[in-house]
Amino acid sequence: MNAYSSTTRCANESPQQSALPLAGIRVVELSHMVMGPTCGMILGDLGAEVIKVEPPRGDGTRRLLGTGAGFFRTFNRNKKSVALDLDSEAGLAALHKLVDTADVFVENFKPGRMASLGLDYASLHERNRKLIYVSHKGFLNGPYEHRLALDEVVQMMAGLAYMTGPVGRPLRAGSSVNDIMGGMFGAIGVLAALHERHASGRGKEVQSALFENCVLLSAQHMQQYAATGVPPAPMPERISAWAVYDVFTLANNEQMFIAATGDGQWRALCGILGRGDLLSDPRLATNNDRVLARSWLLQTLGETLSRFEGTALVPQFERDHIPFASIVKPEELFDDPHLNESGGLARLTLDDGSETAMPLLPISIDGARLQPRQPIAKIGEHTAEVLRALGYDEAQIAQLNSGSNQAPREAA
Repeated sequence: MNAYSSTTRCANESPQQSALPLAGIRVVELSHMVMGPTCGMILGDLGAEVIKVEPPRGDGTRRLLGTGAGFFRTFNRNKKSVALDLDSEAGLAALHKLVDTADVFVENFKPGRMASLGLDYASLHERNRKLIYVSHKGFLNGPYEHRLALDEVVQMMAGLAYMTGPVGRPLRAGSSVNDIMGGMFGAIGVLAALHERHASGRGKEVQSALFENCVLLSAQHMQQYAATGVPPAPMPERISAWAVYDVFTLANNEQMFIAATGDGQWRALCGILGRGDLLSDPRLATNNDRVLARSWLLQTLGETLSRFEGTALVPQFERDHIPFASIVKPEELFDDPHLNESGGLARLTLDDGSETAMPLLPISIDGARLQPRQPIAKIGEHTAEVLRALGYDEAQIAQLNSGSNQAPREAA
C-alpha cells in the first residue's frame, strides 16, 4: 500500500481559486466530528473561505483514536483555524464580530448549546440579516428533536440497520453514511439559500438532520412495501430482482461480485464461463425464470466460477459490459489505478507536516476536480490573521491567545 501515491500536491493557494463557484463566500464553522465538518469541507472545496472556530485545545475530533482516527483529516481540508475560548466574554465577543462578516454559519452542537451562547439563528440573524445559518441536528422539529443522535442511533430507528444485517442481527453500515450525507444536504441547503439571497438580500435558516436523512435512505424499502404489500427482507435474505447478483468465490479463494441484470449479460456470462448448456435450459429462458431457479443456479455457477481466476475474468467482463467488482479493503484504495490515474486522490499536507493521499469530492466541474488548496490547519493557525482583519491590535490578539476573560476593546 502506498498512502502517498498521488502526484497532485496541495498548495497554500490555487491559481484557480478565484474561479471556483463559491469564491468570495465566507463561512464560519463551529462544528466537530463528521456532519458539520463535512458541510464546511464541501463549501471549502467549492471555493468558500471556511474559518473553523476551535477551542484553545482544538477540536476534540483531532485526538480521536480507533474508528475516529481518520475523521479530522478527512473532513477538515480547505479550512482556516481560529482558536477562541467561547466560555470567556472576550472569545465569545470575537466570534460574534467574526460572524458579522460571514455569509454562512455552520454548527452541529446538541440542542440548546447555541442558544446558551447567543449563537442561535434568531440572535445572529438580528446581527447579520444576510447570514445563512445551517444547523446539523439529530432530528428536525418534532417529538424527537431534543434527543441526542448518533449515526448508529438513526440507522437503528430508520430501518437501515435492519435492512443491512440478517434477521435478528441489525448491522450499521460500515461508514458514517448519515453524518456524511447529512453534511452534504446541509451544503445543498446553503447553496439554495445563497441563490435565493441574490433576489431577497436576506439569509435563511437551514437545518439538516440525521434521522430524516436515514429515512430517505430507507424510502425505497418503504415504497417496496407500499407497492407490494410484502415487508421487505433484509439484504442478506432478500429475494433479488435478478438471478445472478451475488458474491462468488473464485480460484485461490478470491471473492468477486458478479451480476447479470439483462438477457444480453446472461448470454455473455454463459459464453465466458463455457456454460452454453445453461442457455439451452428451458428453466432459465427469462430473468424471472432464472430468479425462480436461483437456489440451484447460483450453486452450479459457483462451482464453475471456482475454477477461474479474477485476472482472467476481468478483461472479458469489461469487454462484454458485465457488472463485476472485486472485494476491496479500504487500505487497498490508495493503490487503485482508476483513482490514481483519474486524479481521484490528491496529496494533502496534514497539520503535523506529513502527507497523505486523500479522496476528493466525487464531482468534476468543466472536467476539473476540486483540489485541496491549503494544508490541514494547525490549532489556531489563523487566529492572528483573522482577528487582525477584524480590527484587533496585537495586544488584543495576545490577550485572547492568553485565555484572558477580559473583553478586548472594540470586540462587541
